[in-house]
Amino acid sequence: MTLISCRTIGIIHSPFKTPEGTPIQPTGATDVEGSVEIFSEYAEGLDDLAGFSHIYLIYHFHLSKKFSLKVTPFLDNRQRGLFATRAPSRPNPIGLSVVRLVGVTDGILKVRDIDVVDGTPLLDIKPYVPEFDVRNAERIGWIGQKTREIKGAVDDGRFS
Repeated sequence: MTLISCRTIGIIHSPFKTPEGTPIQPTGATDVEGSVEIFSEYAEGLDDLAGFSHIYLIYHFHLSKKFSLKVTPFLDNRQRGLFATRAPSRPNPIGLSVVRLVGVTDGILKVRDIDVVDGTPLLDIKPYVPEFDVRNAERIGWIGQKTREIKGAVDDGRFS
């Protein structure tokens, strides 16, 4: 097994102070405002980012506890294989969110549709490009019947 280390390049700020009550996907956090503070040594890497309407935030689920390979995910009431879910407690607790980029000023990104707990360490940012990132999914497994339930769904504490 190889040990990999990552650098924190910034901190995500949101109105959500604990996991419980945090929206579980960006579509459940429509118009929720937040900001991303980029550490000064990485700020130069923000050049040209303002030209994108959406970005990926890649972050560390720093509040996640032990993981299990079987979980009862949000929006469901039966156990599923961990890798068939988006549960935050994982062998490598890495999160991924697509957010709207509202502005970039002095190393601070203003964003909307944020579904991340305040103080979460940021690992990376990538631009969202529909021509690269959007695919016509032929199937979406067990969650296919549940996607309409996402609006208003929040963390109920099961993974904290």
